[in-house]
Amino acid sequence: MSDSGIRVELSVDTPGACPVASVSDEAGAAVTDVARSSPDEDGQVIEEFTATATDEGAIEAREGMDKVFATGNGARYQFSRSRTECVCEAVETYDCPVADIRAEGGQLHLTFHVPDVDRVRAIVTRLKELYDGVSLRSMRRNGDVDPVDSILVDRSKLTDRQQEVLETAVEMGYFEYPKGANAGDVASELDISVSTFAEHLAAAQTKLLDSIMAE
Repeated sequence: MSDSGIRVELSVDTPGACPVASVSDEAGAAVTDVARSSPDEDGQVIEEFTATATDEGAIEAREGMDKVFATGNGARYQFSRSRTECVCEAVETYDCPVADIRAEGGQLHLTFHVPDVDRVRAIVTRLKELYDGVSLRSMRRNGDVDPVDSILVDRSKLTDRQQEVLETAVEMGYFEYPKGANAGDVASELDISVSTFAEHLAAAQTKLLDSIMAE
């Protein structure tokens, strides 16, 4: 891969106390267009988002959540929070700006830019230490129009079970946005526990990521 810059997309199933992800889960909302201010002198961050919700009352009932205005298919909300090591800020500690944030069903999706594949490895490793359900969805060189990369991945590095887990997750729409299936759905289809599914998925993704980076 080129070191001229890489656009990375990943998702986190359980992003801790992330208010944006919590709103998407509790209110059945698709949360998009997330914007954040720089921390003020007290470490407070102003954050805004647009939500298309099935339960707007659940959003407005959250403490400190203010409705700014209504849109054609939802509403714009604003809240203040302390600067903490949330998913976005964990990524940005590596000097990699987050370009897009969205959430649905409690799952957080991020798009950010990194200078090289070593930075991808460091970020993914750190996020997996902090959160469960970290999935690398795509990497492409900045400026590429075609998202299909030319790198060939040796699937023989995967065990039969890991390959089955990946194939089932893809077939059921686990990696789609919005999700066609959650971790519990895929685990049920495979007749395994959610924790076992997560272990197989993490191991398979690590092997594939290592293979990509080796190229």
